[in-house]
Amino acid sequence: MLKTDFKEILSSQLFKTVSETADELGLETYVIGGFVRDHLLDRKRKNADIDFVVIGSGIELAQEVQKRLPMATKVQVFKTYGTAMLKWEDISLEFVGARKESYAPESRNPEVTEGSLQDDQNRRDFTINAMAISLNKETYGTLLDPFNGLADLEKGILRTPLEPGITYSDDPLRMLRAVRFASQLNFTIEKESLDAIKEHADRISIITKERCVDEINKIMQCDQPSFGFLLLDDVNLLPLLLPELIDLKGIEEVEGQSHKDNFYHTFEVVDNICRTTDNLWLRWAALLHDIGKAPTKRFHKKNGWTFHGHEFVGAKMVYKLFKRMKMPLNEKMKFVQKMVLMSSRPIVIAEDLVTDSAVRRLIFDAGENINDLITLCEADITTKNPKRFERYHNNFKIVRKKIEEVEERDHVRNFQPPVSGEQIMESFGLGPSKAIGQIKEAIKEAILEGVIPNETEAAFELMKVEGQKLGLKLIEK
Repeated sequence: MLKTDFKEILSSQLFKTVSETADELGLETYVIGGFVRDHLLDRKRKNADIDFVVIGSGIELAQEVQKRLPMATKVQVFKTYGTAMLKWEDISLEFVGARKESYAPESRNPEVTEGSLQDDQNRRDFTINAMAISLNKETYGTLLDPFNGLADLEKGILRTPLEPGITYSDDPLRMLRAVRFASQLNFTIEKESLDAIKEHADRISIITKERCVDEINKIMQCDQPSFGFLLLDDVNLLPLLLPELIDLKGIEEVEGQSHKDNFYHTFEVVDNICRTTDNLWLRWAALLHDIGKAPTKRFHKKNGWTFHGHEFVGAKMVYKLFKRMKMPLNEKMKFVQKMVLMSSRPIVIAEDLVTDSAVRRLIFDAGENINDLITLCEADITTKNPKRFERYHNNFKIVRKKIEEVEERDHVRNFQPPVSGEQIMESFGLGPSKAIGQIKEAIKEAILEGVIPNETEAAFELMKVEGQKLGLKLIEK
């Protein structure tokens, strides 16, 4: 049931201020787009932004509204497109003059000229985003819906206002937006539109990688990202954006032995992890955790199908993918790499007898990301055998409990040696040398193996023993 009553929101200080200002300036003004759509759907918005379309100067209206809204930020003006932006109470407000657009085949940047409200609605991506509400006094609150977007909202359909081939060819980013909205709203892309996306998929090449990733991230942040990724595959966009996933497709069989389809398995893992975390980069780790399996797949008569070293290969592929897609090559990328590299480690422990030594090493290597790593591995359980599913999850519960116990006792997470290099140099009268590293490594290994506790006194005694092995003499104090 759509929420078609706008009285409550239109009585707010914001809309009253915009309305009064527009009337004083003699500017025909409407609120349009996503805000109208989401209000009708009674949908809470994570990122609040409101678009206003003005018949005339959107910049002039924005500047005057900014003076009248308490605590509003300075207006940012983009003269080329006749738009202006400001923030008020964490809400982004964008004012744009109604316009017509025409596109050159090689660019998604339009040539812009002034236009009517109808011209502006014609250029919108989907009928559900073309609805506008009048903010002028005489027609305040009137819904203008020339393409029957209200009916499309009721039916859960994504349809373009104009011929879809023109809409998508003009601005190919709209193809990704179609998939994203379908994912977010659980809508269906109508057939003519779907066919047009398939036909014009290669036009996505003129869109910057940053804009593409922004839409992919929004798909990734949906409750069930597999819906969007499988749709991207269906409309021929996924091979152009993330070919590493396409390479995982299919099941090969040799001598009666086959492996699972890692393409569909990957999306199951992503959906699983989305039930437990909103962490975008952990979701990316789930999406990419098996990409190394395509280049490492081998068949052996004795062992069947193997993917030896796929975690290591996959971690290197993460860097190449992030670089190609102009994604951040900082701590976020390193986190995804680390998760992919270590993605099988907890699984091995969970399937075997859980020893303190193995757990200490896992905590040491994973550091502050240990909980994220276990969450990823739990999401990786996609077996359809209920007994195996329960056994694996129970094993991970044991691993989690063991991690808590070992960490509480041994404090291995974000490990710092109980005896520093400076203390070793001072104890043996050494300058910087290879021996210091050897002693520190011996102390670390002894702690991880449980030979000594993670305490200064025990580490100092072992330092003396290791120093003697290397022929070093302790300086008496």
